[in-house]
Amino acid sequence: MRNRLTTAILLLSAAPAPAHRLDEYLQAALLSIAKDRIQAEITLTPGVAVFPIVIAGIDTDGDGVVSQAEQRAYAARVLRELSLTLDGRPLTPRLLSLRFPSPEEMKQGQAGIRIGFQADLPRGGPGRRLVFENRHQGSIGAYLVNCLVPVDPAVRIVAQDRNYTQSHYQVDYVVTGARTAILPWEWSDGRVCLGILAAFLCARFALLWRGRTGLRTSSPPAP
Repeated sequence: MRNRLTTAILLLSAAPAPAHRLDEYLQAALLSIAKDRIQAEITLTPGVAVFPIVIAGIDTDGDGVVSQAEQRAYAARVLRELSLTLDGRPLTPRLLSLRFPSPEEMKQGQAGIRIGFQADLPRGGPGRRLVFENRHQGSIGAYLVNCLVPVDPAVRIVAQDRNYTQSHYQVDYVVTGARTAILPWEWSDGRVCLGILAAFLCARFALLWRGRTGLRTSSPPAP
């Protein structure tokens, strides 16, 4: 996913942002939409002035080392404070990847935390609306968000909208060939549905056969 995120062309790039200030926690999210899922990566880079606030929420035991458990706990917190909805229905993001620089690198502003996540998309019509919200560390957060050109040509972005802080992002897109209804044989195992269909046809044939046989074997009316 990372190669695709770094090599794909950004769609409708966001308005120019000021340089990363020392007193902000920069959080840049990049979304990639497919027919059945959304993948994203968010990079979180604390400024020098807010580093003590950020690290206190990560290194919870204060030993100066960010353990694997602390890394995963922080990633889970970030995902809880993100919101994804599709056509008004909430989505559940799942952690895909996690990269933590050393506390010293973060303190000097040389590297950021990278969290990759994914959410499955329910079926729907051809016109869809995805809404992404970031509420993590709102008092010091500086947000950026953008969407990649979809790899699948059947998915086409038609509009984007952000609020002033970019903590709220809406993207409208269309899916070519999308169906609004699920066909009966898609309810479960196709073999079960084919069996039901075969049983129905056999029953219908038996009724027709019985009716024809009854006509041939019935006694002719008395003269």
